Amino acid sequence: MEPVMTERRRLTDLAYRLLGSLADAEDVVQETYARWYTLSEHQQESIQNPAAWLTTVAGRICLDLLGSARVRRERYVGEWIPEPLPGRPQWIGGRPDGAAPDPAERVTLDESVSMAFLVVLEAMTPAERVAFVLHDVFQYPFAEVAGIVGRSPAACRQLASSARRRIREHREGAPPAGDRAGVVRAFRRAWEAADVDALIGLLDPAVTATGDGGGLVNAAPRPVVGAVEVARFFAVRTGFRLAERTVNGQPGLVAEVDGAVAAVLAFDVAGDRVRHIWAVLNPEKLRHWTARTP
Repeated sequence: MEPVMTERRRLTDLAYRLLGSLADAEDVVQETYARWYTLSEHQQESIQNPAAWLTTVAGRICLDLLGSARVRRERYVGEWIPEPLPGRPQWIGGRPDGAAPDPAERVTLDESVSMAFLVVLEAMTPAERVAFVLHDVFQYPFAEVAGIVGRSPAACRQLASSARRRIREHREGAPPAGDRAGVVRAFRRAWEAADVDALIGLLDPAVTATGDGGGLVNAAPRPVVGAVEVARFFAVRTGFRLAERTVNGQPGLVAEVDGAVAAVLAFDVAGDRVRHIWAVLNPEKLRHWTARTP
């Protein structure tokens, strides 16, 4: 039983990267374990590698969900952005108030969970996404990936290779984390000062800013494009308390209004300029942020 239950974090890691939604990832993990517990004791004992069995089931559930997700997102109001995850809490060994760990804390925050990475994954076909994440991120051999995706190992190798090229192209020019934090800090200061010129100086000429309100709060219906347009867009939006926070393992910002989290912003930085900004305002995607800002 214990080896099976210790797989929960890895399964959550996998499902979140594939689906871009922690809520959906939690559902996948629950369904995976439900299928395990419907097996008889004899059936469970006959499975030589329970971890591989759980991964196969979770991967197939995710693959099915990815197909239906494209239909759901066509009906989504405005732009859809993956659900942002907060950084680790500052305490070690559990929450100081004794509360249960937040499900968001089960996701390992590394480069493969950055918002930029997830957005690139979102543009892939479901098969590309599953093949790439299982092989390149979780180190599964193509023979096992093939059994999950329902393609030959050679076909899965091609899918992963295609996905890898997209990821590599997007990573070009990414600076070290410390430099990214400096650019985000400068952006925060320029935004707080409503300094359009300073903002323009921090933005790539072809920068895009995308907002996700989910139809629940106001957000730009389409991405704002261009340094001047994006700078003006942010300069007139004041009244927030801005805090520098880790968003999906990368430097980001949280905007608060009257002590409540109103938006979480993730950034993609190339060199010393911001080339993409993703602002999540949909309150359904901010539930793991409500009690985290200092």
